[in-house]
Amino acid sequence: MNGNTWEDHTMPGTEPLTELDPRYSEQEATAENWREAVARLTAAEIFWLTTVRPDGRPHVTPLLAVWHDGGLHFCTGPEERKARNLRENREVVLTTGTNTLKEGCDLVVEGEAVTVRDDDRLRALADAYTDKYGKEWTFEVRDGAFLGDGGRALVFRVEPRTAFGFAKEPYGQTRWRFAPGRV
Repeated sequence: MNGNTWEDHTMPGTEPLTELDPRYSEQEATAENWREAVARLTAAEIFWLTTVRPDGRPHVTPLLAVWHDGGLHFCTGPEERKARNLRENREVVLTTGTNTLKEGCDLVVEGEAVTVRDDDRLRALADAYTDKYGKEWTFEVRDGAFLGDGGRALVFRVEPRTAFGFAKEPYGQTRWRFAPGRV
């Protein structure tokens, strides 16, 4: 690996372009595998969603999300701050990982939050929420949204455009870049 350039790893099929950034990586670090990152995204319980308010200020909030069919999905009430922000700007960042310094891998997924309204897809996502988080996260599907104890919730899909993995021990920064529809 050259210390001044990106190390490119092109993967066939639906895999993203994977690059280890040596500027932020220890010499013995290697690029993280996207399939392993997806396994971490699938297992992660808490995510941090970053949206942008209409006045340009960032808004960050913790939430639950499920990885399904090549994208992260989350839900929110239509009048919550994040939903109001998404009406103006659909660009988001979802982050998850550990709060430890020497173990794990923190993940950052950038993309556009697109509303899911198809009832069949929503039913599959409602099942994914219950499977992952338990019976207390059971939703009905009605009128293109989830309906649960908290009322109506819009569902959003974020297909990664760019994602980052921040490995610890050894420290390494991997960037995954996706062609549209490539996840």
